[in-house]
Amino acid sequence: MPGMSQAPVELRVSPGLVSYPEAEAEMEARVAQIRAGTAPELLWLVEHPPLYTAGTSAQETDLLTPGRFPVFKTGRGGQYTYHGPGQRVAYVLLDLKRHGEDVRCFVRDLEECIIRAVAALGVKGERREGRIGIWVAHEKNGIPREDKIGAIGVRVRHWVTYHGLAINVAPDLAHFTGIVPCGVTAHGVTSLKDLGVKADMAALDEALKTAFRDVFGVSFMNA
Repeated sequence: MPGMSQAPVELRVSPGLVSYPEAEAEMEARVAQIRAGTAPELLWLVEHPPLYTAGTSAQETDLLTPGRFPVFKTGRGGQYTYHGPGQRVAYVLLDLKRHGEDVRCFVRDLEECIIRAVAALGVKGERREGRIGIWVAHEKNGIPREDKIGAIGVRVRHWVTYHGLAINVAPDLAHFTGIVPCGVTAHGVTSLKDLGVKADMAALDEALKTAFRDVFGVSFMNA
Protein backbone atom coordinates (compact mmCIF):
# COMPACT_ATOMS: atom_id res chain seq x y z
CA MET A 1 0.00 0.00 0.00
CA PRO A 2 1.77 3.22 -1.07
CA GLY A 3 2.11 5.83 1.62
CA MET A 4 -0.16 8.86 1.37
CA SER A 5 2.30 11.13 3.14
CA GLN A 6 5.33 12.70 1.49
CA ALA A 7 6.98 13.43 4.85
CA PRO A 8 10.04 11.21 5.34
CA VAL A 9 10.15 8.64 8.12
CA GLU A 10 12.89 8.71 10.75
CA LEU A 11 15.07 5.60 10.67
CA ARG A 12 16.79 4.68 13.93
CA VAL A 13 19.08 1.71 14.54
CA SER A 14 20.00 1.33 18.21
CA PRO A 15 23.35 -0.29 19.05
CA GLY A 16 23.64 -2.88 21.80
CA LEU A 17 20.66 -4.26 23.70
CA VAL A 18 17.70 -2.01 24.49
CA SER A 19 15.68 -2.81 27.62
CA TYR A 20 12.02 -3.55 27.00
CA PRO A 21 10.69 -0.94 29.47
CA GLU A 22 12.88 1.67 27.78
CA ALA A 23 11.48 0.73 24.37
CA GLU A 24 7.88 0.84 25.60
CA ALA A 25 8.37 4.23 27.24
CA GLU A 26 9.94 5.62 24.08
CA MET A 27 7.13 4.28 21.91
CA GLU A 28 4.42 5.69 24.17
CA ALA A 29 6.03 9.13 24.06
CA ARG A 30 6.57 8.99 20.31
CA VAL A 31 2.98 7.97 19.59
CA ALA A 32 1.77 11.12 21.36
CA GLN A 33 4.29 13.25 19.46
CA ILE A 34 3.32 11.80 16.08
CA ARG A 35 -0.35 12.39 16.83
CA ALA A 36 0.42 15.98 17.85
CA GLY A 37 2.51 16.54 14.73
CA THR A 38 5.66 17.38 16.73
CA ALA A 39 7.75 14.37 15.62
CA PRO A 40 8.04 12.35 12.40
CA GLU A 41 6.95 8.77 11.92
CA LEU A 42 9.57 6.24 12.98
CA LEU A 43 11.06 2.89 12.00
CA TRP A 44 13.14 1.82 15.01
CA LEU A 45 15.40 -1.25 14.78
CA VAL A 46 16.52 -2.78 18.07
CA GLU A 47 17.72 -5.92 19.81
CA HIS A 48 16.57 -6.80 23.31
CA PRO A 49 18.17 -8.84 26.11
CA PRO A 50 16.48 -12.24 26.61
CA LEU A 51 12.87 -11.74 27.72
CA TYR A 52 9.29 -12.84 27.15
CA THR A 53 6.39 -10.54 26.38
CA ALA A 54 2.73 -11.30 26.99
CA GLY A 55 0.30 -9.74 24.56
CA THR A 56 -3.35 -9.00 25.23
CA SER A 57 -4.40 -12.57 24.31
CA ALA A 58 -1.69 -14.36 26.32
CA GLN A 59 -2.71 -17.47 28.28
CA GLU A 60 -0.85 -18.15 31.54
CA THR A 61 -0.53 -21.83 30.62
CA ASP A 62 1.58 -20.83 27.60
CA LEU A 63 4.37 -19.64 29.90
CA LEU A 64 6.10 -23.00 30.32
CA THR A 65 9.11 -22.00 32.44
CA PRO A 66 8.22 -19.10 34.73
CA GLY A 67 11.30 -17.37 36.10
CA ARG A 68 13.54 -18.28 33.18
CA PHE A 69 13.56 -14.75 31.76
CA PRO A 70 11.78 -11.53 32.71
CA VAL A 71 8.17 -11.40 31.50
CA PHE A 72 6.62 -8.10 30.43
CA LYS A 73 2.89 -7.62 29.95
CA THR A 74 2.33 -5.41 26.95
CA GLY A 75 -0.58 -3.80 25.16
CA ARG A 76 0.23 -5.22 21.75
CA GLY A 77 -2.02 -7.83 20.22
CA GLY A 78 -1.10 -11.50 20.30
CA GLN A 79 0.11 -13.96 22.89
CA TYR A 80 3.55 -14.84 24.31
CA THR A 81 6.67 -14.15 22.31
CA TYR A 82 10.41 -14.17 22.92
CA HIS A 83 12.86 -11.36 22.22
CA GLY A 84 16.62 -11.63 22.57
CA PRO A 85 20.04 -11.12 21.01
CA GLY A 86 20.23 -12.19 17.38
CA GLN A 87 16.62 -11.23 16.71
CA ARG A 88 15.86 -7.99 14.88
CA VAL A 89 12.85 -6.19 16.31
CA ALA A 90 11.39 -3.43 14.15
CA TYR A 91 9.11 -0.99 15.91
CA VAL A 92 6.88 0.67 13.35
CA LEU A 93 5.30 3.98 14.37
CA LEU A 94 3.15 5.31 11.54
CA ASP A 95 0.12 7.57 11.34
CA LEU A 96 -2.44 5.49 9.48
CA LYS A 97 -4.38 8.63 8.65
CA ARG A 98 -1.55 9.22 6.18
CA HIS A 99 -1.41 5.62 4.97
CA GLY A 100 -5.06 4.62 4.68
CA GLU A 101 -7.08 3.94 7.82
CA ASP A 102 -7.01 0.15 7.53
CA VAL A 103 -5.39 -1.87 10.32
CA ARG A 104 -5.75 -5.21 8.52
CA CYS A 105 -4.00 -3.78 5.49
CA PHE A 106 -1.26 -2.43 7.76
CA VAL A 107 -0.67 -5.88 9.27
CA ARG A 108 -0.60 -7.43 5.80
CA ASP A 109 1.96 -4.82 4.75
CA LEU A 110 4.14 -5.76 7.73
CA GLU A 111 3.89 -9.39 6.63
CA GLU A 112 4.94 -8.32 3.14
CA CYS A 113 7.96 -6.50 4.57
CA ILE A 114 9.12 -9.70 6.28
CA ILE A 115 8.50 -11.78 3.15
CA ARG A 116 10.50 -9.40 0.97
CA ALA A 117 13.32 -8.98 3.47
CA VAL A 118 13.97 -12.69 3.93
CA ALA A 119 13.50 -13.30 0.18
CA ALA A 120 16.36 -10.87 -0.47
CA LEU A 121 18.51 -13.21 1.64
CA GLY A 122 17.38 -16.39 -0.13
CA VAL A 123 14.53 -17.56 2.12
CA LYS A 124 10.95 -18.11 0.98
CA GLY A 125 8.67 -16.83 3.70
CA GLU A 126 4.93 -17.42 3.40
CA ARG A 127 1.63 -16.52 5.03
CA ARG A 128 -0.53 -19.28 6.43
CA GLU A 129 -4.29 -19.07 6.86
CA GLY A 130 -5.25 -18.83 10.51
CA ARG A 131 -1.68 -18.19 11.70
CA ILE A 132 -0.12 -14.78 12.32
CA GLY A 133 3.44 -14.25 11.17
CA ILE A 134 5.62 -15.56 8.38
CA TRP A 135 6.46 -19.24 7.95
CA VAL A 136 9.14 -21.27 6.18
CA ALA A 137 8.66 -24.79 4.82
CA HIS A 138 11.94 -26.71 5.03
CA GLU A 139 13.54 -29.97 6.08
CA LYS A 140 15.50 -30.67 9.24
CA ASN A 141 17.30 -33.97 9.64
CA GLY A 142 15.37 -35.18 6.61
CA ILE A 143 12.00 -34.40 8.18
CA PRO A 144 9.70 -31.85 6.48
CA ARG A 145 8.58 -29.10 8.82
CA GLU A 146 7.12 -25.63 8.85
CA ASP A 147 8.50 -23.06 11.27
CA LYS A 148 7.99 -19.39 12.02
CA ILE A 149 10.76 -16.96 11.08
CA GLY A 150 8.92 -13.66 11.60
CA ALA A 151 6.38 -12.54 14.19
CA ILE A 152 3.99 -9.59 14.23
CA GLY A 153 2.28 -7.85 17.13
CA VAL A 154 0.86 -4.35 16.84
CA ARG A 155 -1.14 -1.77 18.71
CA VAL A 156 -2.90 1.27 17.28
CA ARG A 157 -3.83 4.38 19.25
CA HIS A 158 -5.76 7.19 17.56
CA TRP A 159 -4.60 5.68 14.23
CA VAL A 160 -0.91 5.80 15.24
CA THR A 161 0.73 2.37 15.17
CA TYR A 162 3.39 1.00 17.50
CA HIS A 163 5.10 -2.26 18.37
CA GLY A 164 5.66 -4.09 15.06
CA LEU A 165 7.58 -7.14 13.90
CA ALA A 166 10.48 -9.42 14.75
CA ILE A 167 12.71 -11.47 12.43
CA ASN A 168 14.98 -14.25 13.70
CA VAL A 169 18.49 -13.79 12.37
CA ALA A 170 20.57 -15.89 14.77
CA PRO A 171 18.92 -16.02 18.21
CA ASP A 172 19.29 -18.95 20.60
CA LEU A 173 16.24 -20.94 19.47
CA ALA A 174 16.28 -22.92 22.73
CA HIS A 175 15.04 -19.77 24.45
CA PHE A 176 11.71 -20.14 22.65
CA THR A 177 11.05 -23.41 24.51
CA GLY A 178 10.07 -21.51 27.64
CA ILE A 179 6.80 -20.44 26.03
CA VAL A 180 4.25 -21.58 23.49
CA PRO A 181 5.19 -18.97 20.88
CA CYS A 182 2.08 -17.06 19.78
CA GLY A 183 -0.03 -19.94 21.10
CA VAL A 184 1.02 -22.28 18.27
CA THR A 185 1.95 -25.80 19.39
CA ALA A 186 1.98 -27.70 16.08
CA HIS A 187 4.93 -25.82 14.59
CA GLY A 188 8.29 -24.52 15.72
CA VAL A 189 10.56 -21.54 15.25
CA THR A 190 13.45 -21.08 12.86
CA SER A 191 16.02 -18.42 11.96
CA LEU A 192 18.20 -17.39 9.06
CA LYS A 193 21.13 -19.13 10.75
CA ASP A 194 19.08 -22.28 11.38
CA LEU A 195 18.22 -22.35 7.67
CA GLY A 196 21.91 -22.11 6.71
CA VAL A 197 21.83 -18.45 5.66
CA LYS A 198 25.03 -16.66 6.60
CA ALA A 199 23.56 -13.14 6.50
CA ASP A 200 24.24 -10.98 9.55
CA MET A 201 22.08 -8.34 11.21
CA ALA A 202 23.39 -5.57 8.95
CA ALA A 203 22.38 -7.49 5.83
CA LEU A 204 18.91 -8.13 7.21
CA ASP A 205 18.59 -4.46 8.11
CA GLU A 206 19.36 -3.36 4.56
CA ALA A 207 16.84 -5.83 3.16
CA LEU A 208 14.23 -4.76 5.68
CA LYS A 209 14.73 -1.04 5.01
CA THR A 210 14.34 -1.62 1.27
CA ALA A 211 11.19 -3.68 1.83
CA PHE A 212 9.70 -1.08 4.16
CA ARG A 213 10.46 1.72 1.71
CA ASP A 214 8.89 -0.15 -1.20
CA VAL A 215 5.84 -1.56 0.61
CA PHE A 216 4.84 1.62 2.41
CA GLY A 217 6.01 4.00 -0.31
CA VAL A 218 8.04 6.18 2.05
CA SER A 219 11.49 7.72 2.17
CA PHE A 220 13.84 7.91 5.16
CA MET A 221 15.11 11.25 6.36
CA ASN A 222 18.46 9.87 7.51
CA ALA A 223 19.31 6.98 5.20
